[in-house]
Amino acid sequence: MTTEIEKAEEAAPAPGRGLTPRTARRLAAAERVLYGAAGTWAAVGPQTGVPWWAHGTVVLTGALSGRHLWKRTADEYAGPGLLLASMRSLPVLGWSGAYTAGLLAPLIHYPTGWPMVGAAAWTAAMVTMTPWTRSRGLRRAVEQLPDAGEAALATTHEAAPSTYEGHLRQMWAQSPSTGETELCRIHQYHEDQPDFEAVILAPAGQAVPGTVTVTNVAAVFDVPPAAVTLAPVDGYGPGRLAVRVAPSQAAADVKKQGLERLWESRVSGPDGMLPGMEMINHRIDEDRIRIRVEAEDSAMINLPRKKLARALYVDDPELVMVETDGMGSGVVTVYREHPLVNIREATVEDLTMGPDGRVVVGLRHDGRPFKMALYDLELGGLTDLAVGAMGSGKSVFLLTVLAAERLSGVVSLVADAQSGMSLPEAKGRVHHFGAGIAALGATLAAACAVAAYREQVSAANGWGSFMLGAPWKLANVTLDEINMILGDQAMVPPEYRKWVTGMVARLQMTGRKFGFGIRFAGQSIHVTDLGDAEKIRANARQGLVWMGRVNSSMTQTMASDMVNDGTEVTPIKRFFGSVSEELEAAWDGKDVPPGPITAGMAWGMQGGRATLMRVFKALKKDRTYPHLISLFEAAPAIPGFSPEEDRIFKAAYADALEAAERFLAGIEDEEDEEGESKKRKGRSKRPAGPARAVSVPAAPRSLRDQLLDVLADGAEHRVRDIRAAVGFGTPDGPSSGSVDNQLSKLAQEGKIINSRHGHWTLAPNS
Repeated sequence: MTTEIEKAEEAAPAPGRGLTPRTARRLAAAERVLYGAAGTWAAVGPQTGVPWWAHGTVVLTGALSGRHLWKRTADEYAGPGLLLASMRSLPVLGWSGAYTAGLLAPLIHYPTGWPMVGAAAWTAAMVTMTPWTRSRGLRRAVEQLPDAGEAALATTHEAAPSTYEGHLRQMWAQSPSTGETELCRIHQYHEDQPDFEAVILAPAGQAVPGTVTVTNVAAVFDVPPAAVTLAPVDGYGPGRLAVRVAPSQAAADVKKQGLERLWESRVSGPDGMLPGMEMINHRIDEDRIRIRVEAEDSAMINLPRKKLARALYVDDPELVMVETDGMGSGVVTVYREHPLVNIREATVEDLTMGPDGRVVVGLRHDGRPFKMALYDLELGGLTDLAVGAMGSGKSVFLLTVLAAERLSGVVSLVADAQSGMSLPEAKGRVHHFGAGIAALGATLAAACAVAAYREQVSAANGWGSFMLGAPWKLANVTLDEINMILGDQAMVPPEYRKWVTGMVARLQMTGRKFGFGIRFAGQSIHVTDLGDAEKIRANARQGLVWMGRVNSSMTQTMASDMVNDGTEVTPIKRFFGSVSEELEAAWDGKDVPPGPITAGMAWGMQGGRATLMRVFKALKKDRTYPHLISLFEAAPAIPGFSPEEDRIFKAAYADALEAAERFLAGIEDEEDEEGESKKRKGRSKRPAGPARAVSVPAAPRSLRDQLLDVLADGAEHRVRDIRAAVGFGTPDGPSSGSVDNQLSKLAQEGKIINSRHGHWTLAPNS
């Protein structure tokens, strides 16, 4: 290996070529004369009118000399060679600098006398030092140093290597166990890791000495012996030896071996929590561990998250994610910290539908995009469910999807049963927005009317399925807060609920064939609330079920309905945070501040599979989401129906809205048998089924309207006949007390009269 002293020898005269005192004196005299002439020219030359190239030559000479000196300073083993180069460059750099200062003095308004003083000072210094002559005698002085002095000089002038390869060569050369061998052909695998491979080269005609062993090589580079591998070099003799030093890989191997032992003893072994779930591969990254698992031939895959967390000593089961094929294979991912704490905002590119009909609405737990289909190329319109408690991020999810529909040319028909409060950003930014319970029913009725029109056109043309844009646009109906209408706790008459579920069933049954999809959203939705539970369940498996934070029973019910791959769907907490930290705080009697809120995180269930995801971030400002509004408005035009479809939709909506509002306004107080007031839920005759309607499904009529219809012929009617006509005695019919109370109220209003005992008829002026 080349040493500092050897580089100095290359720069100094060869052995036996030292200067005699007489020769040194003559060279010094000539050098002083030269400095005197050069100093004179540096003082007066810039003030003369010589051509520009003469000035440029002086400046360029100094620049080239400086570049040569810089290259020597970058040398890994400069030592005395750098000292020689510095001494020989000093006169040229000083002369060029003094000359350049004289040239610049007039330009920077600097006194011209000072550059002359600088040139004179340079001349005096150089005449005294005579650096060129002195550099000729440097090697003789080095040769005359004793061994200790030579080592001290090398140590003093030795510069730290500037590259990793140079550092490795230096460590190899300094070790006595490496003999006269050299380390060459060094290849570092990664810049951020110390692992490398190289070739140990012995002097020509010699073999690599026996002192070069795994233990000694490990000592040279201060790594564990397990990190060193020695092997012959293919095609060469004993004078070469391949070496691999990989401490990072060795550390990873130790971790892997520890993980394999842990999995076998705590999970898959006979005494483990999940016997038979064998680890077949694994990857250890900086922020996660991924484990490929296969079940024994006689078992199905079974990887419950909580048991895995307990077995692998993970404090928080939320850090364990499981994905399986529902048969015999699965992937377990264990994170250092929750991967969905931080998430970015959506972009126009994310929300623009691709050729497969899908858009990106968020990210999976492993950082991959989470995609949902706005429609299916073969099925047409789809059914989606969005369920989440207040503050779960359901509204952000719906707004993100609606923005994607606008950006993708989809007609959005939105109805918010909560008077438009859940989705205010969508109002005026989608084709239709209905606010209130009556508007939700009317929106469904109008959508059914357009679907009926499309059905008639399709039948006339012999079309059996929907094709995007040929000739119609995709139309998706979004019904938010539908739990205010469906379910036993809904404060609407059963007739209205049946009217809505009937239209839902119609769109479920045939709407997809004509380009109509439907999306339900609420704080708590069971498929049995939506009418045809089996149809909803089957269709929702083709679409998306987005289930955010809900109660535990709702989670279990929805998971059993929609997931068949064996994934354990656990309830989502309101805040990110470790359960173990909360437990320690309870033990110590301390309070743990809540972590970031989990809004937007949900289980995305598609095709019977469940994936933990989080919707893109949306920050609220002044009670709205400005970023989502900007995404809506990134598409200048709002996609809408054709003129004929729009006419049908508006007419049907107006008729259905008027009928629905009139019916819902008929909900009045009545008295029970004890005379106490209670809120009636509507016990009138079931309306005509919307499935039979060709255009607009008729809205249900109130009990008051039904009684007036019965008495509209002007004849007398017995009370028992009136009761029977409005459905008394049927499972969903009104009670006798409700009929009698409503007859009495109509009589007080002067609409009907009691012609004789037990008989009613219309009043003469009605």
